[in-house]
Amino acid sequence: MDVIQYLMHKDFVSAAIALLSGIFILLVMLPVHEFAHAFAANKLGDPTAKYNGRLTLNPFKHLDFIGAMLLLFFGFGWAKPVPVNQHNFKNPKADMAITAFAGPLSNLIMGFLMLLLLNIINIFYINIYINLFFTYAAMININLAIFNLVPVPPLDGSRLLFAFLPDRLYYKLQQYEMLFSIIILALIMTGGLSRPLSFISGHIYNGFSYVLSLIFSPLMHGASVLI
Repeated sequence: MDVIQYLMHKDFVSAAIALLSGIFILLVMLPVHEFAHAFAANKLGDPTAKYNGRLTLNPFKHLDFIGAMLLLFFGFGWAKPVPVNQHNFKNPKADMAITAFAGPLSNLIMGFLMLLLLNIINIFYINIYINLFFTYAAMININLAIFNLVPVPPLDGSRLLFAFLPDRLYYKLQQYEMLFSIIILALIMTGGLSRPLSFISGHIYNGFSYVLSLIFSPLMHGASVLI
């Protein structure tokens, strides 16, 4: 029985592992995303997040219920936004862009590290459940990075826009944050947004996998397979 046939007979197990991967992201990786925002802002001169208890890896300081549920069931979601006061920055536009990009960048790094760890494990033995877990964990991290880079409020991509848009236009867009949030939520649940974002995420995942395969493929010949 090849891997595809195996998975067809293990749909429940696959779903359970995907759920466990999502919970792992919520409790471990998502706090890294928010911590990265807070850390960058603090280093650039804005201690607002630190004073609000957000310069921490404690997941319960960052979780948003709706964002968490969307992440678990759709692969895209969000946490509570880290408070940032741009007036504390020496270079508000550039520093805001760096702070905003720190979160998605942390997810891309975590996604790559998940695949790196999986490849290291696979040198010694290959287990379908471990492969599924780390594959889902890597993909959700990449999904989070790409999703958060969508340039509309309240996502990180809108803060990146601050570096390029005139202040007046940027603040005008911020006024419609609630409307944008509703539209994004509807698009995720209907697949209107998740499909194109998954397409981009898939290419990044494949790129990471290709780079790692150049390193690890020669080391895989002696691995034993455990199913």
